[in-house]
Amino acid sequence: MNLHDIREDYSQRRLSEHDCADNPLTQFEQWLAEAVNAQANEPTAVNVATVGEDGRPQSRMVLLKEVSPQGFVFFTNYHSRKGLALAARPYAALTFFWPELERQVRIEGRVEKLPAAASDQYFASRPYASRLGAWASEQSSVIADKNILVKRAAAAGLKHPLHVPRPPHWGGYLVIPDQIEFWQGRPSRLHDRIRYRLSDGLWIKERLAP
Repeated sequence: MNLHDIREDYSQRRLSEHDCADNPLTQFEQWLAEAVNAQANEPTAVNVATVGEDGRPQSRMVLLKEVSPQGFVFFTNYHSRKGLALAARPYAALTFFWPELERQVRIEGRVEKLPAAASDQYFASRPYASRLGAWASEQSSVIADKNILVKRAAAAGLKHPLHVPRPPHWGGYLVIPDQIEFWQGRPSRLHDRIRYRLSDGLWIKERLAP
């Protein structure tokens, strides 16, 4: 297989800074709605990149669960590898990619844990089996085999047959952005890149070279 010959020429749309909303979160919500309406595969899937205590970058896919005027929300195990990385260095970079629309969004910012009440509210909305799974999985830890998870989930079900409380080690994170870049694929690799940069509390829009 010759990977050099695998390429796409993007030509669906264009992106102008004059057409972008003044607030990047408004612009993001517009693009996310268009991705959902276009039936993009997993439109809320986002790559979350962190830096561990050893200084090495890490990344993984999670699902975006909320967009608010403050930022972007996802949920996970606080004791997972990403949770430990965020405890040591509370910054993250997010990347959304919607190939159906030839679009990408890159976000950078500071990360805070959500208040317990907000994590409780979302946890209560999850399917019963997913709530048991949060108790069963010591995320990112080494296990001998899959049966361990099955047994832990069964034990959690016996302990919590109806109401499953949120584990204290599980909850939400808010990514508070200070940079958001919108990328629209264009022909000849002359892509449109519009970056919003926070400066003294105001969002500055600027075009970047592709």
